[in-house]
Amino acid sequence: MKGSLLAQLTLILLSVLAFSGQTHAQEYVPGEVIVRLKGDPGSPESFAFLGKATYSKAMSMKESWTEMNMYHFTLSKGQSVETTVQDLKADPNVLYAEPNYIFTKLRTPVYSSLSALAKLKPWLFSHRKCTWRPGAPLGVQSVWITSAIPAVKPVVAVIDTGLDINHFVIQDTQALWINEDEIAGNGIDDDGNGYVDDRNGWNFVDGNGNMHDDDGHGTHVSGVILSVDQNIYATPRRESKIRIMPLKFLNGNGVGTTSNAIRAVYYAVNNGAKVLNNSWGGPTYSAALHEAVAYTYAQGAIFVAAAGNAGQNNDSTPMYPASYDVPNVMSIAATTDFDYLAWFSNFGVSTVDLGSPGVEILSIVPNNSFGTSNGTSMATPFVSGTAAQMKVEAPNMLGYQLKSIMLSQYNNVSQLAGKVVTAGRLNSSSSVTYAKTASLDSSQPSYTLIYQADRQLASSIAGGGGCGTVKALGGDNTPFGSAGAIVLLILAPLAVLLIMRLRAPANRRKHERFKINSDVRISVGDRELVGSVSSISLGGAQVNTAALLQDGGLVTLTISSPQGGDMVEVAGRVVWSEANKAYGVAFAQAPQSVLSRIADWTRALQKAA
Repeated sequence: MKGSLLAQLTLILLSVLAFSGQTHAQEYVPGEVIVRLKGDPGSPESFAFLGKATYSKAMSMKESWTEMNMYHFTLSKGQSVETTVQDLKADPNVLYAEPNYIFTKLRTPVYSSLSALAKLKPWLFSHRKCTWRPGAPLGVQSVWITSAIPAVKPVVAVIDTGLDINHFVIQDTQALWINEDEIAGNGIDDDGNGYVDDRNGWNFVDGNGNMHDDDGHGTHVSGVILSVDQNIYATPRRESKIRIMPLKFLNGNGVGTTSNAIRAVYYAVNNGAKVLNNSWGGPTYSAALHEAVAYTYAQGAIFVAAAGNAGQNNDSTPMYPASYDVPNVMSIAATTDFDYLAWFSNFGVSTVDLGSPGVEILSIVPNNSFGTSNGTSMATPFVSGTAAQMKVEAPNMLGYQLKSIMLSQYNNVSQLAGKVVTAGRLNSSSSVTYAKTASLDSSQPSYTLIYQADRQLASSIAGGGGCGTVKALGGDNTPFGSAGAIVLLILAPLAVLLIMRLRAPANRRKHERFKINSDVRISVGDRELVGSVSSISLGGAQVNTAALLQDGGLVTLTISSPQGGDMVEVAGRVVWSEANKAYGVAFAQAPQSVLSRIADWTRALQKAA
């Protein structure tokens, strides 16, 4: 027995030490950077940068947040992330540039598993852990019985490793979030939010709607949130008062990236989540993630984050996202059953807000099982679950007010003095009770996002118009004259392909334009964009090609004849003309037969006004 206990303690200690080492490593995805540009997405300066990035710097766009003018690039083989970031920062059009940092789950390994309720009940009786122990009364029992099922259930986004959506506790309680505007399995983005078949959330690791939990962390966290709603270990279980939205951005090793974390945060808020649980983190400041967290504040959500498991002071060694200064962020430390700071927990009298139970926490794990685990990962969902129950009582309460109430209704604990801001531990019952009668704040304090680079505190980096061309089109008997002429294809506006003419007088159309009506299909990977050629010209159009650049700039144009009886297909690449400040598609190797057919179509074209 002593040997077994020693083995358990050794395992826990080793895991904490291992994480402590990780927190000081500046880890990022090799060959990837995130760039935020100044100004508007459609500005000439932004177009010019994208052109330079793709063709001068040999960077390929992997993803874009065009409304924010932010882009995720992959670098060419051999390009240094460190050198590229420093080079990009020197560009006057760049607001910030950074590596695609790596984040990890904040939990020590699950070291005890109870596969059946038959084993669970005697364990509960003998341990009386966490929510039942008189020494650390969260008061969740009163929360279980005081609230009715609301007309609209608050949504808690669990940004994590996924969720076993078929676990009988999740099924029995009907706690899984359902996207009512999406039809499962039809291969269509029914609600137009950019995600196909996201009926219950999204898997940002695999790029689909399957939230399978290949680690167990996200399922465990979700169970803790649900345990504030009801006694998930008793039968029969009842319908939950909240919904859990699983968003998988951590892989089977509990590792994720800044880019996927950002996508998950925006997805959560844009799809109705007002409580965001974040049981993950890393030591490196990300301006892009900072901006995403600030967005959650602007949308009235609360952002609950684990303080970290390295046993360090976050006041001097920050852990992100918990250390962002956005007003709706709650940074959570882990406490023991006797209200002492857990041996592994990070702390900070200025930066860590509150303590919450995080030692040997029992919850659900995949495959209809239960298990215990340690970590600030386990402490954080008690706070998120409490915030959700407060939203049950006060549906319109803003995230900042949720935080303010929990930071006023805690249990004062002398052992936490000098360790967390409040010197206290979460009290779920008092917080939910207070929310029932609280006057709702109509607004939140203003917040100005100041990037860390501007504060001179930036984390160090580890280790230190011609366009759309078809050349030599026809001969002297075409409207375009002799060899060497260039044809421009001006496409109609599409959802992801914006076409606009530069308004500066110097860039206005100077060339003759010819009328034509013809369909154009642009193949981008497995997607097809359909537009119409309204005219052919010799110069002067600007195309926002973000969707094309994401796939390496390679496109295929299928062009129909004006009468619709003939069709040609030409492969090309998106190009940038520095002289004309414009994008286009170049077809340098178009077969002569294709050029001749297009020339025949254009013989009788009339000049456009």
